[in-house]
Amino acid sequence: MKGMKTMAQELYIIDDCNDLKNVISELFKKEYKLKKVSTEKIDDALKDIPSLIIINEDCIGENIIEICKKIRLNEDNSITPIIVVSSNRDKSHRIEVLRECVEHYIKAPIDKEYLYYTIKNVIRLLETNRRVSPLTGLPGNVQIQAEMKKRLLNKEEFVMLYLDLDNFKAYNDVYGFLNGDEIIKFTARTITDNIEKLSTSGNTFVGHIGGDDFVAIVSGDDDYEEICQNIIAEFDKGVLKYFNESDIQKGYLEVPNRKCVIEQFPLTSISIGVVVAHKGRFHNVLEIGEVGAQVKHLAKTTMGSAYSIDRRKENNVCDIIKK
Repeated sequence: MKGMKTMAQELYIIDDCNDLKNVISELFKKEYKLKKVSTEKIDDALKDIPSLIIINEDCIGENIIEICKKIRLNEDNSITPIIVVSSNRDKSHRIEVLRECVEHYIKAPIDKEYLYYTIKNVIRLLETNRRVSPLTGLPGNVQIQAEMKKRLLNKEEFVMLYLDLDNFKAYNDVYGFLNGDEIIKFTARTITDNIEKLSTSGNTFVGHIGGDDFVAIVSGDDDYEEICQNIIAEFDKGVLKYFNESDIQKGYLEVPNRKCVIEQFPLTSISIGVVVAHKGRFHNVLEIGEVGAQVKHLAKTTMGSAYSIDRRKENNVCDIIKK
């Protein structure tokens, strides 16, 4: 979707020497983040969930089949693409490697142009396939979970923003699903633009859970309250263009219920539940999700757009803040 940036791509090169990294660095001129990983550090590297793994079979201290199995058995890297570079030209060996769900087997000595376009095309397919929301172009649940787990494993301090729309079903009932899709896309743009504009760390993530539910992750160093305030201000102003003048003047929608009784619903607003994930506070993503649901529910108890913050390190009361 126009205006939305892709996530930075991290390429991990499993190699006990520097030859392959030097070749790839020369080819891409810092286009991707490259990290060389020794065979002894593979387990630690997998915690970072790279975008692509390239293995130099000629320069590793472990069996290539075992390494590929280890990667595929890792839950968070089960779909991470793997490229193997090797001087072993035996067909049965190549087939055995490819059988471990390796995407490409490139023969050494390396044809640099062939390697360049292989990597580029794998990354392109990765971006396409992992953008599971065709409506917003944002990553979905698989990447959301992986991103949260990565930050927990790296013991980062980060902040989760759980966002969804209020009275959105009423909007769809009156204006139809196609117009509802336009509000979803507008919401995605509003969240993404403000995260990118206001984050000072650059260590951010925006995902689309589905429907009108979104997630954003920012660094603990970012001013998450300012981000929430700006998202709400921009949303409340911009969402009015999706309503007709009559409904704007009334300030509510009229929707018949199942008994054909007319009910009144306020115009669509946005609620944000904020969870500050202090180092060591959470042990898994489920714990964060449970707190996120609670704090977002608090925000939704306030009329109109609002955000609620859970700053707890131990047990104390959440703050609920109206914009």
